[in-house]
Amino acid sequence: MSSKGVGLVLVCVALIGSGQVLFKASAAQWRIDAGIWMAVRSLLSPAFLLAMAVYAIATLLWVYALRFVPLSAAYPLYALAFLLVPVLAHYFAGEPLTANMLIGGVVIVAGVAIAVR
Repeated sequence: MSSKGVGLVLVCVALIGSGQVLFKASAAQWRIDAGIWMAVRSLLSPAFLLAMAVYAIATLLWVYALRFVPLSAAYPLYALAFLLVPVLAHYFAGEPLTANMLIGGVVIVAGVAIAVR
């Protein structure tokens, strides 16, 4: 597995994590109780549009990364998003970061390390 490919996959993980935080921010702005027009208008907030753009870039980069990394190795690395998202949510959305989440993160990292060897 090339270092270029691993780097691309890790950038995808970072983009997905960032996109999830942006989706969380857009969810807070979404007004579904004020009529259909306001629901659509509030959903199309800058945070939502930026999250969609980040996801589009992550998807294109993922496809490009798969030129250099076998899917069987890339996908376990992608699981690192399950560790990154709660950490980002803690720092940027004020969500709690519990001991169970951290222990689960350690298990994920161990699983990734085993899977990509």
